Amino acid sequence: MAGSSQRPRRESGRPDGTGKPAAGAGRRGSQRDGRPDRNARPDRSDPRAGGRNDRRDDRRDDRRGREARGERTVDQSVYDGPDLPEEITGKELDRSVLDQLAGLPEKLAARVARHLAAAGALVDEDPETAYRHALAARARAARVAVVREAVGETAYAAGHFAEALAELKAAKRMNAATDYLPVMADCERALGRPERALALAANPSVEKLSQSLRIEMTIVEAGARLDLGETAGALRTLERAPLRSVTREDWLVRLRYAYAHTLAAAGRPDEALEWFHRTVGIDGNEITDAADRISELEAAGAGADD
Repeated sequence: MAGSSQRPRRESGRPDGTGKPAAGAGRRGSQRDGRPDRNARPDRSDPRAGGRNDRRDDRRDDRRGREARGERTVDQSVYDGPDLPEEITGKELDRSVLDQLAGLPEKLAARVARHLAAAGALVDEDPETAYRHALAARARAARVAVVREAVGETAYAAGHFAEALAELKAAKRMNAATDYLPVMADCERALGRPERALALAANPSVEKLSQSLRIEMTIVEAGARLDLGETAGALRTLERAPLRSVTREDWLVRLRYAYAHTLAAAGRPDEALEWFHRTVGIDGNEITDAADRISELEAAGAGADD
C-alpha cells in the first residue's frame, strides 16, 4: 500500500516503488460492473444504405471471426489479466483491504482479491506482471480506492509514471489519503516537472505524515532541487533532516545515501565518501549501491589524503 515502504531510487533520490500494493484495478471504457464494454452500439436511428447498420454487421462478423480464432481484444486481455497462481487465494491481503472489497459480489470480490494479492507478491521481482494483475483488478472494481492505489503503486514500480500519478490521484480523491504524496511528487520528477514535485512537498499535509514518509518526501524534494540546478538548496533540505539519527530503520539508509549523492553532485567528493561509508555502515540489507559509489569515488582519488 502507498506509504508502507516506498524506497528512494539510487542516484536520483526517487522512491523505487517497492511499497507492496494490496489491490489493483480500473480501466477506461469499463461498464458499471467493471467488465469491458464489448458491445459499444452505434446510433440505430440512421439506417441508410451502407450506413451504420451495415457497418455494425461488418463489425459483428469481424468480432465473430476473432472469437472463432480464439483472439482477444486489448480490453479483454486486460480484463483477463495474467494467469493467477493456484497458491494465491486472496486471503493474503490485509483485513483492511478485504473490508474495502466487501461491497462487491462474492465471486467478483474473490477474483479481485486474488489479482491484488498476486500484484503484491510480484511487485518486487516482476513489477510489469504485478501491474497487469492490478489492471485486471481495476477492470472489475474501478470504484474501489485500494484497487486504484494498487494500480498506481505497481505502475510506479514498473516505471509507468504518468499512469501511476493518475491512479494515485484517483485513489486520493476517493479516500482523501495523503500517504501517496511522496510517490506522487516523485512521479512529477520522473515526468520532468520538478516544480510540481516541490509544490507537493510544500503541501501542509506532509507534516502529518509518518516520519518515514516525511523523510521520503525530503529525499524527493532534494532531488527536485538538484533537477533544477539548486544544489545548495538540495543540501540544505537534507541537512534539516535527522542524518545522525541512531535508528536502524531503512529510511535513514536512504536519507544518508541521498545526502552523500548530493555532496558528490556539489563537487565535495571527500565528504560524499564519508557519508557513503556512513550509509554502508547501516545498510545491512544492501538496499543501496553505496559500496559501489565508494569504489567509484576512491578510484577517482577521493579520500586519498586521509
